[in-house]
Amino acid sequence: MTNSNYIQLELPLFAKYKVTHFIDCGAWIDPNPTIEYFEEWYEMEDYANEETQRRIDYTVQHSPFTISEEEYQEIEEYENSMYKIEEITNNGLKLIKGWVNSFTA
Repeated sequence: MTNSNYIQLELPLFAKYKVTHFIDCGAWIDPNPTIEYFEEWYEMEDYANEETQRRIDYTVQHSPFTISEEEYQEIEEYENSMYKIEEITNNGLKLIKGWVNSFTA
């Protein structure tokens, strides 16, 4: 038995893009982010946009206060910062959008 420093990832066969969507855990890093894989750019983009809009809608609908346009834009900006998109290449993952942070998934 050999000891290896490499992590073997189980990826869908034809996946080209990986989207990791985090939730707000306050000061903690999300221990269980939602991870989705996509073959096509447009599928990945649709998912990221729809999931972000779903989260914005949830925040707005559950707010006890009226949300101003400025507050809405702040919520939108925040939710857009809660995911990252990576391209799956032969050399590993290449960050397209999102955090450059060794602690995130």
